Amino acid sequence: MIVIVGIGADGMPGLAEASRRELHRATVIYGSKRQLDLLDDTVRATRRPWPSPLLPALRALPVDGADLHVLASGDPLLHGIGGTLIRLYGPDRVRVLPHVSAVTLACARMGWNVHDTEVISLVTAPPATAIRRGGQAIVLSGDRSTPKALALLLDAHGGGNSEFSVLEQLGGPTERRRDGTARQWAARAPDDVDDLNVVAVRYLPDERVSPLPDDAFAHDGQITKQGIRAVTLAALAPRPGQRLWDVGAGSGSIAVEWCRSWPSCTAVAFERDERRRRNIEHNAAAFGVGIDVRGDAPEAFEGVDAPGAIFIGGGLTQPGLLDACLPVLPSGGRLVANAVTTESEALLAQAHSSLGGELRRFQHLHGEPLGGFTGWRAQMPVTQWVFTK
Repeated sequence: MIVIVGIGADGMPGLAEASRRELHRATVIYGSKRQLDLLDDTVRATRRPWPSPLLPALRALPVDGADLHVLASGDPLLHGIGGTLIRLYGPDRVRVLPHVSAVTLACARMGWNVHDTEVISLVTAPPATAIRRGGQAIVLSGDRSTPKALALLLDAHGGGNSEFSVLEQLGGPTERRRDGTARQWAARAPDDVDDLNVVAVRYLPDERVSPLPDDAFAHDGQITKQGIRAVTLAALAPRPGQRLWDVGAGSGSIAVEWCRSWPSCTAVAFERDERRRRNIEHNAAAFGVGIDVRGDAPEAFEGVDAPGAIFIGGGLTQPGLLDACLPVLPSGGRLVANAVTTESEALLAQAHSSLGGELRRFQHLHGEPLGGFTGWRAQMPVTQWVFTK
């Protein structure tokens, strides 16, 4: 049995009696050096700091003998080692004794409901992962550099007024909280931030709209417009954990909206134009979503994990593109293709005739000034083919 004991910055005095009993009976305790240093002399077990990289050491644990004890920060099942060990060895071989998590402590200090607060880990993820356009979050830092890196990104992407609090050594005798805005931290971050810190962010201005307006994206005109984007996302029907291939991605607006639909959704964007690829990367960073940006399709398909859904927004007339997309789609996966030219419409009509699915046509009109009156101006009609394999 692997027994995981959560411990806080207050060390042994803050542990529950059951946790102290486990540490006192342990023969070997694994953990980071910082965590092991929190143990006092009443713990007689051999202390083994984790090596780097960590995962191979976890896979090599001698689990077939006596109980092993692992020391972890706070709640081991909240972005901690607990989930990894359960995945490796199963829930029947892992016992967890959690401590109060840094997230709970941070929410208590901020006066926030935990259930209203997103939790984002930057322990291994890049800072752009924590960019949002509204709401509030507790961000778990990788080290002392994380707060400034996050503040710089927020300020660069229009979130400089976000309320920004850095809480250090939560629950310990040297606990400290410093408040400001992201812009202030970006300009004058203190140089004495502790490695053990979390950031509480209330994202301002609050722009949680869906679908996003077209001007929220960096683009060169090649963008699925807001209204068509809404019906396209509805047709794609994203589900938690699914991966989208956005083929002929243009600005990547569909991929961004896909990732925003569920926190666990991911996307791969295929785009031949280098400038547009840079726009996709900018848009992904601006909205804190992870998009893997690749080159021209279908050549760039090789080596990419299979999708749960595919959107073709450009390049339909490229020979073999549609034929290359269909085989990689899993059973039950959805393919949505939009066309605005007669040539690409003909391809979709042919695909519908041979494979079935749904063929639709959308026409959007906008009211615009016409002299002293208002008239209708039509956008280009969009033909859409939706196919479930």
